[in-house]
Amino acid sequence: MAYAFPGGGSLDYMPCRYGRSRLMFRGPRRDVTGRYVAVLGGIETYGRYIPKPYAQLTEEGLDLPVVNLGCPNAGPDAWLSDPAVMEVVTRAAAVVVQLPGAGDLTNRMYSVHQRRNDRFLRASPVLRAIYRGVDFTDFSFTRHMLRALFEAGPERFALVAEELRAAWTARMQSLLAQVPGRLVLLWVGERPPGPRRDAPLGEPLLVDAAMVEQVAEAADALVVAVPSAAARMQGTQGMVFPELSEPAARGLPGVAAHREMAEALLPVLRGLV
Repeated sequence: MAYAFPGGGSLDYMPCRYGRSRLMFRGPRRDVTGRYVAVLGGIETYGRYIPKPYAQLTEEGLDLPVVNLGCPNAGPDAWLSDPAVMEVVTRAAAVVVQLPGAGDLTNRMYSVHQRRNDRFLRASPVLRAIYRGVDFTDFSFTRHMLRALFEAGPERFALVAEELRAAWTARMQSLLAQVPGRLVLLWVGERPPGPRRDAPLGEPLLVDAAMVEQVAEAADALVVAVPSAAARMQGTQGMVFPELSEPAARGLPGVAAHREMAEALLPVLRGLV
């Protein structure tokens, strides 16, 4: 994976694994033999281009190690299919789950790669029937495919969005049911959870307030982390990336946003652990 091999102007993420997991996480590797907090999430949790992601900042404010299980290409399918990851999760004193988008999981419309959940594998007969004439071999990534399908027919895309929302809710409920310790859900986005929209825009993709409310029933707390105007104004200040990666860096939470995430999580976790 490209993010595991720093080049000029890049951070050393000190990639590591836990147990026999086939997923690579940001290091340094934490001790998971005692009490600890585990954080599941995507690229925001991994902290690409961020010297100290929110998981590390949170650890500095707690008396416990915080295990960063953020993985840029992974989601519920990857976590649930990896026994080593789930062992770390189930043994944690508390677990923070960054709410993922609804596009990167296998559903009745299409299949994704078991570990790299952003990789599109194949369309189901149902999706092919809805979008006759679309050549699905043109797509390698779910985001590209979903945007293309929306542009090809917004009315038809509503059927796809409905299935993705149902699959997301079921998969998240299955994941959260396996967390025996204290559980915190973390919303990371440019705006708080809002009304349902069928357009594949924004993060977490196609996840609305009603979905969050439904899965939050299994959690001890929900933390909504929306960057402040001051954090947004800082842009990429403090981020470390090669010059050619600037567009990608601008699309991710910056250093100030990570600091705000940690500040929002700390009082909640202190009350739970």
